[in-house]
Amino acid sequence: MIELTTNKAASLKSDLLSGLTVALALVPEAVAFAFVAGVEPLVGLYAAFMVGLITSLIGGRPGMISGATGALAVVMVSLVAAHGVQYLFATVVLMGIIQVLAGALKLGKFIRMVPHPVMLGFVNGLAIVIFLAQLGQFGVAGEAGWLSGTFLEGSVLDVAWIEGTELYMLIGLVALTMAIIHFLPKLTTAVPSSLAAIVVVSAVVIAFGLDTKTVGDVAGIAGGLPEFSIPMVPFNLETLWIILPYSLILAAIGLIESLLTLRMVDEITETHGSSNRECIGQGVANITTGFFGGMGGCAMIGQSMINVNSGGRGRLSGISAALFLLVFILFASSLIEQIPIAALIGVMFIVVIGTFEWSSLRIMNKIPKGDAFVLILVSVVTVLTDLAVAVITGVIVSALIFAWEHAKHIRVEKQEDHKGSTVYKVHGPLFFGSTTAFLEQFKPQEAGKDVIIDFADSRVCDHSGLEAIDTLAERYLNSGKTLHLLHLSPDCRQLLKRAGNLVEVNVIEDPKYFVATNA
Repeated sequence: MIELTTNKAASLKSDLLSGLTVALALVPEAVAFAFVAGVEPLVGLYAAFMVGLITSLIGGRPGMISGATGALAVVMVSLVAAHGVQYLFATVVLMGIIQVLAGALKLGKFIRMVPHPVMLGFVNGLAIVIFLAQLGQFGVAGEAGWLSGTFLEGSVLDVAWIEGTELYMLIGLVALTMAIIHFLPKLTTAVPSSLAAIVVVSAVVIAFGLDTKTVGDVAGIAGGLPEFSIPMVPFNLETLWIILPYSLILAAIGLIESLLTLRMVDEITETHGSSNRECIGQGVANITTGFFGGMGGCAMIGQSMINVNSGGRGRLSGISAALFLLVFILFASSLIEQIPIAALIGVMFIVVIGTFEWSSLRIMNKIPKGDAFVLILVSVVTVLTDLAVAVITGVIVSALIFAWEHAKHIRVEKQEDHKGSTVYKVHGPLFFGSTTAFLEQFKPQEAGKDVIIDFADSRVCDHSGLEAIDTLAERYLNSGKTLHLLHLSPDCRQLLKRAGNLVEVNVIEDPKYFVATNA
C-alpha cells in the first residue's frame, strides 16, 4: 500500500502546495532540457510528468522530485543527432531495464562508498551549474541558459548580455522574487514562499504590462496525453550495439545523481530512503517513459530542494507536482506561458544559495588537505564535465589518498624473547599500498636462527598482503632460517603454499579474523 505522506508534518496541504510550486518550476527546465537533447519540448514535458509520477509512487525516497535533467540531456544529444528520436526512446527503455537490474541486485548500497568530501563537492558543483545556467537568461539569447547542462555547453560563454531598461527590470523582478521567498516565511508559512513569489511577480508583470520574457517566449507547452508506442527501430543486434553504450552511461548517471540526491534529502529531513527501491523506481519510470514518448530522467536536486523547503515531505508532493504539470500541458498552457522567467530565475537563485554547502568554505583549513583537494576537484569536474565523471573521479582520488595515508601506518617492532628468538610485531594494515614498506623492515641476515612475526596488531586486507607474506617466507627459507607466523588468519595460511612445511603457523592465540575481502 502506498503511503502518500510520511508523517503528520507532511500534511496534505503542504504537499499539494509544494507540488504546485515544483510543477511551475519544472516547465521551463523540462522544455530547456528537451532542446539540449535535440527533441521537441513535449518530449521533455512528458518525461518530467511520467518519471516524476512513477518515482513518487514506487521510488525509495518520499519528497524527492525526478524528471528530465541536463546531466542526461547532454549525453542524449549526439544519439538523437546521429540516429533520431526513436533510437532515444529505445535507449531510455534499455536504460530503465539496467536500472531495475541494479536495484534487484541491490547495487544501490554502494552509494555508501561515496566519501563525504565527494558529496560536498557534488552539491557545490551542481549549485554552480544551476547558477551559471540562470546567468544565461541575462543574455539576448536567453534561452541558452536553460539549454546548458554544463559550463562548457554554451550558456554564459556565448551570450550577448542585455542592457539598459530590460536588464534593470529583469534584475528587479529577480530581486523581488528572492525577497518574497526570504521574508514571507517570517510572516506566515501557510503558503510556500516560492509559490507566493511566482504568483506575485506574475501578477505585477501582467498588471503593469511589463515587457519581460515569459515561459511562452521560450516555447509553447500545449499538448495532449502521452500515447503508448513501441520505439520504431529495427530489433536487431546492430540497434543494440548503437543504444547499449548510451543506455549504460545514462543508467549510471541517472542512478548516481538520484542516489546522491536521495542521501541529501535524507540528511535534510532526518529520515532514511531506500536506495535499492529508488533504483527500481527510476528504472520502471524510464521504461514507461520510453514507451510513451519521453526522454527519460532521474532525480533533480534543485526541484527536490524546492519541494523539501516548501514543506513537501510525502509522496503526495511528487505525485501532485507531476499531475499539476500534466494539467498545465492539457488545460492551462496559456496561463503558465505568462509566468515571467525572472520569477523562476529568482526561485533557482534561492535554490543555489540553499544547495551550496557554505560550511565547506569555513572548514577548508580544518579538514585534511586530501579531503579539501577532493572537495574542490569534484566541484570543478562537475562544472566542467558531468556528474558521473565527477563522482567517479572523486571516489578514485579519495581511495588513492586513503591508501597512500594508510600505507604510512605500518610499522614493525623488533625484539628478542626469552628463548633467543627474534620477534617482529607488526602494527597497521597490510595491503597493496603498504607491502613495500612492510618488506623493507625485514632483513634476514640480521635475525637469529628462529624468527617469529606476530600479526596480532595487524590485519591482512588483500591479496597483495598475502603475497608479501609469502615473499618474506621465501626470503627466510633461502637464508636457512625458520620462520613462525603468529595470529595469522586461516585465509592467509591457505595461500602460503610455496613456503611449505618450513613455515610454522601458530593458531592457538589466533584472534579469529579473516582477510577483509568485503569490508
